[in-house]
Amino acid sequence: MPTVSQNALFGMGNPLLDISAVVDKDFLDKYGLKPNDQILAEEKHKALFDEIVNKSKVEYHAGGSTQNSVKIAQWMIQEPHKVATFFGCIGTDHFGEILKQKAAEAHVDAHYYEQGQEPTGTCAACITGDNRSLIANLAAANCYNKEKHLDVDRNWSLVEKARVYYIAGFFLTVSPDSILKVAKHASDNNKIFGLNLSAPFISQFFKEPLMKVMPYVDIIFGNETEAATFAKEQGFETEDIAEIARRVQSLPKVNKNRQRIVVFTQGREDTVATVGDKVKVFPVLDIDQNDIVDTNGAGDAFVGGFLSELVQEKPLEECIRAGHYAANVIIRRAGCTFPEKPDFH
Repeated sequence: MPTVSQNALFGMGNPLLDISAVVDKDFLDKYGLKPNDQILAEEKHKALFDEIVNKSKVEYHAGGSTQNSVKIAQWMIQEPHKVATFFGCIGTDHFGEILKQKAAEAHVDAHYYEQGQEPTGTCAACITGDNRSLIANLAAANCYNKEKHLDVDRNWSLVEKARVYYIAGFFLTVSPDSILKVAKHASDNNKIFGLNLSAPFISQFFKEPLMKVMPYVDIIFGNETEAATFAKEQGFETEDIAEIARRVQSLPKVNKNRQRIVVFTQGREDTVATVGDKVKVFPVLDIDQNDIVDTNGAGDAFVGGFLSELVQEKPLEECIRAGHYAANVIIRRAGCTFPEKPDFH
């Protein structure tokens, strides 16, 4: 068992507090929400946040896609603590304190950029059955400042310590320059840089920054909807997920020493991944529908499990198996939360 060093895994993204509640179709319709989606909050969603906090069984969980993933990776690894580093921006407020406390409890080495202009970001998770509609009010998360945080020597030295990097596509809306700096560092030093397509709107409306970072991406993650949207936006003219994976793999790449790996999850259907020049399918773990509490965080958990093995230099098949295990644990619980210890062998 190779021991993994502290700060070997680096993540950067939008630290959000999830405000989660079970809602009905009327609630979704009222705010024009799809049952299963991820969007950025607009003016018309302001009242939604006021309404959801007054739901009978509202729950608050530390969230943010990348932060969830690095937390899960740390949970899977257990020891040593602080294998995972996380950067993001929060406000100087109660929600920010909760995020700091939760990161510390998860043994993640979180270094937040703290500013007082904007409050800590939140994400309304509207749960209906095994669907979740996420509306992110980035607020402070949107204030991440490359010059004032990432470029500062004591922070950049943590970036340099890492071997594996992971950033959700959501952060492309905040600081594409920060992503590029980290991605280029990984590429120049033959380290591994992972990116997630994160949501259909990223491929649609943030195409330019997404394609600017793509040549540095060693591992790209996404789900079936995101893969299809990306393919459509890129003019691939195919809806076949294996073919999309092949096409994404063969997009231009700077570091030729590593062939790009493409991993697409499909909920309860098989995960599709490129293995060398082939595309293979990996069945997920069976679960009874009745055991699913909510699917919020399932994709993040998959990536977290995957990264926990990747940072220990395990083969791709093991990374995917760990991803499936972590996702299976998370969907049995509310939000992206986990039991004390994993049971993964």
